[in-house]
Amino acid sequence: METGNAVDWFVDRHARQGAGDRLAFQDPWRTLTYAGLEDATRRFAGALATAGIERERRLVLLLQDTIDFPVAFWGALRAGVIPVPINTLLTPDTVRYILSDSRAVGAVVSEPLVKGLGEVLAGLRHIIVSRPAGDSGSGLSAFLARGDPATPTVDAMGDEVAFWLYSSGSTGAPKGVKHLHASLRVTAQTYGAGVLGIQADDVMFSAAKAFHAYGLGNSLTFPQSVGASSVFLPDRPTPEAVLGVMERANPTLFGGVPTLYAALLANPFIRPGAGSSRLRCCISAGEALPEDIGLRWKSLVGADILDGIGSTEMLHIFISNRHDDVRYGSSGKPVPGYEAMILGEHDRPVPNGEPGELVVRGESAAEGYWNQRDKTRRTFRGSWTYTGDTYIRDAEGYYRFQGRSDEMLKVGGVWVSPFEVEEALIAHPAVLEAAVIGRQDRDGLVKPKAFVILTETAQDQDVSELLPALQRHVKDRIGVWKYPRWIEVVDQLPKTATGKIQRFRLREV
Repeated sequence: METGNAVDWFVDRHARQGAGDRLAFQDPWRTLTYAGLEDATRRFAGALATAGIERERRLVLLLQDTIDFPVAFWGALRAGVIPVPINTLLTPDTVRYILSDSRAVGAVVSEPLVKGLGEVLAGLRHIIVSRPAGDSGSGLSAFLARGDPATPTVDAMGDEVAFWLYSSGSTGAPKGVKHLHASLRVTAQTYGAGVLGIQADDVMFSAAKAFHAYGLGNSLTFPQSVGASSVFLPDRPTPEAVLGVMERANPTLFGGVPTLYAALLANPFIRPGAGSSRLRCCISAGEALPEDIGLRWKSLVGADILDGIGSTEMLHIFISNRHDDVRYGSSGKPVPGYEAMILGEHDRPVPNGEPGELVVRGESAAEGYWNQRDKTRRTFRGSWTYTGDTYIRDAEGYYRFQGRSDEMLKVGGVWVSPFEVEEALIAHPAVLEAAVIGRQDRDGLVKPKAFVILTETAQDQDVSELLPALQRHVKDRIGVWKYPRWIEVVDQLPKTATGKIQRFRLREV
């Protein structure tokens, strides 16, 4: 495992090698070179020491995607302080829980978020406000001014905890996931180099936010591993906002989630390159990408989407499609440096084509959960990480998502994947999004029930005719026993703050 503080390799190395004037980041208000990033992060580390925030104390980052995010993240690592990026869309109660659970001594908070969290933040000793549009000598700019630009970097071992990320908490309270300094470089050298093939002249735009493990790799570690640049969008990644950035910044690489790709395809202004004349590749994670969305995106936009599966616990994507090996409808094959297995009962590997729990091992695995020994033991077993996802591996070695292990349905004695039914529904031109759960019929037997969001052009159709047509469509596509016995049209689906569908909430309807 690599040794040393990760900030040296991702930040300082570029100036030492004569690339300090290369652009590292841009947001709507500013740009920052690698030399400027080194200066700002040294000042941030020095200011932490001046404020009395000691090594190994936790500092929550409640930041929108602006240049202040990498300054605070890398600045904390330089000081040996543990940055804890958290989702900017969390409820005040969840933020309160994380602040208490992590025992944070302070927080760096984007100004638009402060008002709604005033009471929640009141108990912290240090609150640093980010005002990237204009600071007027207060907030983070004043904090940086108190830091010494010659602040040294603390020594750290590669297997020393560097930062925490909180799981999305889709089925319970969020869990603090402890990650190591070396893990950042591992993901950059496995997925960033080995799959994405990122180069120094690339420009990365990740609509997935940097507080999330997926977005952190996209926006920070992958570009910074080769001296490339990233463009930030601080606002919600609506199709209109995303297409605006694509047109203005002309990125070569784009990272999104399946829901966003579906919404972009439904936007009337989508066109080749999605607005960027230089777009060469897109990536997707967070949830499995339906085959139809991938095929339509490739046909219309002209760039492949490399879908993959990653997790907060593994830090980034560990199974993925490749530039020269795209199999839509699958998560691809293990990323070089990772091993995967599918286990059935009694933790025994299952044959190809049979469902089981996906387990993976690789050097980016987290140390464990904070103060959650039982859950740590369930997830991290020796060198293997148990994902909680049900997969099959087909005869050609491609891994195909079936659903969360606790969401699989047994219909007529046969396992049915909710995702497979959802994918079939989304392939119909009238359906924008879909979620499938199990519901008991009059005989107490479990059958699929679907909740769908219709496309704008389908919203005027006669539902009494459309819904049977959707059922026939599913029967024809994946099998007569898998079709949803009930279909409910909804305006929105319950999701976590990272965009994952909360099917357990649909079961409460």
